[in-house]
Amino acid sequence: MTNSSSAHYLRRGGWLPEDHDDLENWIAGHRERAEKSDNPLHPVIKEFRDLIASDSVVRLYITEMIGQVPQSKPYRERHVKSVDQLLRLINEVLTTAPEFSDGGMVTTPLTAILDWTMGTQAGFAAHRDPRIIAMFRKILDAWCEFLSSEESLYVLNSSPSGWMSEKAKHIVGIDDYQHDPLADHWGFTSWNDFFTRRLTPTSRPVAAPDDDKVIVAPCESTPYKISSHIQRQSRFWVKNQPYSLDDLLARDEAVDQFVGGTVHQAFLSALNYHRWHAPVSGTIVRAYLKDGTYFSEPESEGPDAIEPALAQSYLAHVAARAIILIKADDPIIGLMAVVPVGMVEVSSCVISPEIVPGRHVNKGDELGYFQFGGSTVCLVFRPGAIDQFALAALPQPQDPKAPLVRVRSKLATAKSQNDGGS
Repeated sequence: MTNSSSAHYLRRGGWLPEDHDDLENWIAGHRERAEKSDNPLHPVIKEFRDLIASDSVVRLYITEMIGQVPQSKPYRERHVKSVDQLLRLINEVLTTAPEFSDGGMVTTPLTAILDWTMGTQAGFAAHRDPRIIAMFRKILDAWCEFLSSEESLYVLNSSPSGWMSEKAKHIVGIDDYQHDPLADHWGFTSWNDFFTRRLTPTSRPVAAPDDDKVIVAPCESTPYKISSHIQRQSRFWVKNQPYSLDDLLARDEAVDQFVGGTVHQAFLSALNYHRWHAPVSGTIVRAYLKDGTYFSEPESEGPDAIEPALAQSYLAHVAARAIILIKADDPIIGLMAVVPVGMVEVSSCVISPEIVPGRHVNKGDELGYFQFGGSTVCLVFRPGAIDQFALAALPQPQDPKAPLVRVRSKLATAKSQNDGGS
């Protein structure tokens, strides 16, 4: 474990600037680029425009979430002003890739555009509406297509805003990853290929590979919350957002085994490694994707709902996610679940094709990755499985002193037979 100042999921996590003035400066620049751009509207944006025009409820939500942003400071001149402007700002994103910045970096531009509107009453409703959710899924798919193309490689250069600059190389720690330092764009074929880069064989060794009692971190992440005595069903949308197993695990048939158990949740920062690995050795029972929301926020957090760091537990129940059930070789651990959750536009969970029922994985083996970005990962354990975590439960969900936990490092220890595990 190493110290990290990453405390907020989107702000201090590096997805959006900590200083809101930096965010607004980016929006102003993006607005200017969109106004000057001669790019035609992407077909998916035309489809969104037609949906807004033809569906009165969708039009109500989209129009009102823009209009409900307060006109007083600090909001004045700091938000989207019309539906047409919103569509053009999103349209411009679909042909851009995130650039590096030593400060004020925006790696989730759609969230930056929607920032103020997401936390309005109409915004809360809009991003839970199935029609709007489906539309944003299409928008995200279109952007992912660009980010997976050669055209997105333009940000892999050695300029100050390029990911091959000396500053970026140092911050990313590129020497820990497989790349060709002599090749164009380091040999990567697209932005997504760079973002899902693989570690070198000697980076991040597996802790205690022969000890099934040692559970390792499934991803490179900062601890968010450890909760015990989890209920089958709870009101996860209320203040403090307790876990609800039925909803977190999409009512999987195995839910009964986890009632009263433990959930460990951690979030990924923008510059972290974004692949997931098996926390235990065991056999894959099930592995599947669960559709969900993309920009939904809990109004229970009031004005703070705009800060997704305060919504991670809520989002784990409603956002797009993967659910992977593993029967651990260690009988005390038994069945456990790995739940990588995509938040906002960081929503594309990709399960590796070999992760299928009956497949045995060794601790540290790859399970899948976030196609663009990474958000949060939950581990769900049965009651009586965990002896102790390597890092004690955090006093606050965004403790600024919370360390970055390296993938495949020791995360927890399972109970032994004579400890009373079941």
